[in-house]
Amino acid sequence: MKTIRRGMIALVGLIVLVAGTAFADPVKDLPSTSQLERRIRKELVTLPYYGVFDNLAFRVNGGTVTLYGKVVRPTTKSDAERRVARLAGVNHVVNKIDVLPLSSFDDSLRQRTYRAVFSTGGLYRYAMGANPSIHIIVDRGHVTLEGVVANQGDAQLAYMAARGVPGSFSVTNNLRVEQNKAY
Repeated sequence: MKTIRRGMIALVGLIVLVAGTAFADPVKDLPSTSQLERRIRKELVTLPYYGVFDNLAFRVNGGTVTLYGKVVRPTTKSDAERRVARLAGVNHVVNKIDVLPLSSFDDSLRQRTYRAVFSTGGLYRYAMGANPSIHIIVDRGHVTLEGVVANQGDAQLAYMAARGVPGSFSVTNNLRVEQNKAY
């Protein structure tokens, strides 16, 4: 009799445990939008071949992530999509990343622009680290500066240095000034 009673208590306990997990709120386990954005940003900037000549951006709309930007290697495009797709909270990835065309002219212009920008004034500090804060995008001879700098003066210096490189058809300055943080 005691064995049957213990079995019934164990069965009731098991039912309560299973029922509790079945009715758990699955939305609680999903990350918030800001957490998801931080995870996506981390995945993108730690891609193995992501560098100074690539630029990636994204937009989150619910569980759908849209990737934007321009990259030199096709593997960077596919790696970005694969890494973002496996994150919790991402249901669908729309990959709108453009792969820049192969061009020895563009490669030469990238190198010359890199040298000109990062050897100007104090701009060398923006090239330091694994993920530089200034990105140089060269697409068919047109140069675009992307990223974040500390002040408007640095943005102007980078733009003037890039404009001084012979062979570019145009230079677009999309550098943003870092927002000052109150301490």
